[in-house]
Amino acid sequence: MNHLDMLKTHPRNTTIDPKVLSDCIEECLACLDACNSCADACLGEQQIDMLRRCIRTNLDCADACQAAARMLARQTEPSWALLRAQVQAMELACRLCAEECEKHGKQHEHCRICAEACRRCEAACTRLMSSLPAQA
Repeated sequence: MNHLDMLKTHPRNTTIDPKVLSDCIEECLACLDACNSCADACLGEQQIDMLRRCIRTNLDCADACQAAARMLARQTEPSWALLRAQVQAMELACRLCAEECEKHGKQHEHCRICAEACRRCEAACTRLMSSLPAQA
């Protein structure tokens, strides 16, 4: 599904740039998939003790991304304060997960790929934050 097309069909016009919003939703969903896959791959590794923190940050980031994507896709009567807080939480989760995965990226390809997805999502969040209205 193309989120931009769906946003354009909504009877209520969004006050934020639909392309920036759509890009953020799509990066959230890509990051969600990467984090879930990375956590599962970490569980399959031989030295799982070294990856416990990575697994935890993967799962936390995936949850933050899923919640944010679902909330951002809704256009009717948004609470801007709540959306700003959720996007900030997702941005933080992505940064922390990327930092953790980068520690393991040379040894585990899945961590390198996940870190890249997290960085893309973090950047999309930053772009979106500048578009969100400040009002509550």
